[in-house]
Amino acid sequence: MSPKNEKIAAPPAPEPLRVPVADSHTHLDMQERTVEEALAKAAAVGVTTLIQVGCDLKGSQWAAETAALHANVWATVALHPNEAPRIVHGDPDGWSRQGARTPGGDTALDDALDRIAALAALPQVRGVGETGLDYFRTGPEGVEAQQYSFRRHIAIAKEHGKALVIHDREAHADVLRILDEEGAPGTVLFHCYSGDAAMARVCADKGYYMSFAGNVTYKSAQELRDAVAVAPLELLLLETDAPFLTPVPYRGRPNAPYLIPVTLRAMAAVKQLPEDDLARAVGANTARVFGY
Repeated sequence: MSPKNEKIAAPPAPEPLRVPVADSHTHLDMQERTVEEALAKAAAVGVTTLIQVGCDLKGSQWAAETAALHANVWATVALHPNEAPRIVHGDPDGWSRQGARTPGGDTALDDALDRIAALAALPQVRGVGETGLDYFRTGPEGVEAQQYSFRRHIAIAKEHGKALVIHDREAHADVLRILDEEGAPGTVLFHCYSGDAAMARVCADKGYYMSFAGNVTYKSAQELRDAVAVAPLELLLLETDAPFLTPVPYRGRPNAPYLIPVTLRAMAAVKQLPEDDLARAVGANTARVFGY
């Protein structure tokens, strides 16, 4: 196999966990294998439950339909923070380019949010997200739409009693402020936690859950490891965000739920815990967050 082909090949399966866990945030619709194949490969290493996350209307509908068909899959639904300005600004080509506001743009966003609210009422949908704020990909022109959409998602989560799954990228202060202003739902989860240890203490004080992904293993991610170290065990979750954020030593190759054990073992080392103890905790926490 050439070095190029080896780099993009799927990583080998890790040693199975002795205590089953969940992948609290994955995107099966963006991965190459079928849902059935992904479930089987994950279950073989002890990852027995998957939370399929919606990022737009099409993806949220697919998440709800997929969860309805598979006993070990639950769904969340939302407009990703970068999707809101795309709708408002009439940009069909992607999240990053901002154009002039189109007539009726706000109506289009409200219509899309109403459809998310309808999906959130379904029993197999256990979370509203990923929602929040992303100031990395979307420029200042998108802030108003993102914040409006985030506030609507908070209301949807509270209306239906579902977990709020937050995407927070370079927007920590505003995310926390808006949660305070709107009144946070009973269950709040920061997906792919991106803050530091100080923010982890703030989240812990508020009872917010924090989910860590494969980037916690990256050499440059000491702040994330510091956050893992101080985060209370009862508020920790684990995710792949697959196909993104593949953990070391497989960074740059496709990520998938079956690689959860790699990240779990890295986090156990940071917490100075036996991996079985961490697995029991994150398994129980994930079931509590999503109510399964």
